[in-house]
Amino acid sequence: MKSIVLPLFVVLFSFISCAQKETPTLTWYTDVSLAAEAAVTAEKPMLLFFTGSDWCGWCHRLQREVFNTATFTTWAESNVILVELDFPKNKVQPQNIKDQNQMLQQQFQVQGYPTIWFVNVVKEGEKYNMSTLKSSGYMAGGPDVWIANAQSIIDGGK
Repeated sequence: MKSIVLPLFVVLFSFISCAQKETPTLTWYTDVSLAAEAAVTAEKPMLLFFTGSDWCGWCHRLQREVFNTATFTTWAESNVILVELDFPKNKVQPQNIKDQNQMLQQQFQVQGYPTIWFVNVVKEGEKYNMSTLKSSGYMAGGPDVWIANAQSIIDGGK
């Protein structure tokens, strides 16, 4: 009897595991040059997410309530190139990413977290030029409210 129960349990567990749907993982760039190249190729604006990944409570809340949802994933895959610009307190980052993030923080005059900037990217010769659309941040109301605001920013910049 024991020899039958164990294989049945394994088969049942396998079916349950396969039946559970997980939200697909999105690609978040950390290198703005690579993200700009992808944005030009895909003809999509970049969403620059200025965050403090290991200390910012509002950043965690935005990720939990919006970015980590199936609704956002579906929208983001079709509409934006995602870029995370992190300012951690304890996490180690490569120096080139720290320098890049610091420069962009100054360029976009980011003073609080989370801050989101939507930017269009145009390639001119060998350089990528960014034109800002508008900034955003955390908004109560879940993914539908956040996405509606984001889409209005993007549509206003076309």
